[in-house]
Amino acid sequence: MSRILDSGDIGRALKRIAHEIIEHNHGTSNLTILGIPTRGAFLGQRLASILAEIDGPTPVGALDITLHRDDLRLRPPRPLLPTLIPPEGIEGRDVVLVDDVLFSGRTIRAALDALGEIGRPASVQLAVLVDRGHRELPIRADYVG
Repeated sequence: MSRILDSGDIGRALKRIAHEIIEHNHGTSNLTILGIPTRGAFLGQRLASILAEIDGPTPVGALDITLHRDDLRLRPPRPLLPTLIPPEGIEGRDVVLVDDVLFSGRTIRAALDALGEIGRPASVQLAVLVDRGHRELPIRADYVG
C-alpha cells in the first residue's frame, strides 16, 4: 500500500482547510465540527485544534453513521461508536462534517441522514483530506486537502 499523505502533508492540508473554513464562514463563532468515525473523528479533533489556534475555540464532536449505512448486509458488523454532540448542539449552527476520504458519497449520505435525526443545522459543509472521485451520489466536498 502506498502512502498518499505523510504527517506533514496532513498538517499542512488541515491548516489550509481551517483557513478556508474561517474565510467562508466569517470566523468560527457559529461553527460545529463533527468527525465521522473512525479516521474522520480524529481529523475533526485536529481541525478543531487548528481552528482554535487561529480564531478561538470551536465545538467538536463525532457522528456515528453505522445504523444509517446502506451496505450493512455487505460488510461484517462493527460495534456502534458513540455519537458525541457538543453542548452547543447543532440547531441553527454551521456544521462541518469531516472525513478522511470522499469516494462514492455513500458515507456522507449516511452522515446527512444521521445529522437530520439530531437537529437542523443552518448549513452543512464537508471537509475531506482526499477526494477520489467516482461518485455514486451527487455529493461534493466544500474543502479538500
